Amino acid sequence: MARKAKRISIDTKLCKGCHICIAVCPHGVLKVSETVDNRGFFLPVVADIDACKVCGLCEMECPDFAIVVVSSDE
Repeated sequence: MARKAKRISIDTKLCKGCHICIAVCPHGVLKVSETVDNRGFFLPVVADIDACKVCGLCEMECPDFAIVVVSSDE
């Protein structure tokens, strides 16, 4: 059975909006927010959680450790 994500958490206090997570996601799960946060950054947001296969690339490549992907079987 294919793995599915129950939740993708992006810590807005740690994230600096580098968008590496968006670039490395092979499934288009994340996108750039249309609104600026209080620090002036366009942070990533979850666009399609159903497309997430819990590969963990976004978590592994995030230089700020700001993303956590929780699998539905956890």
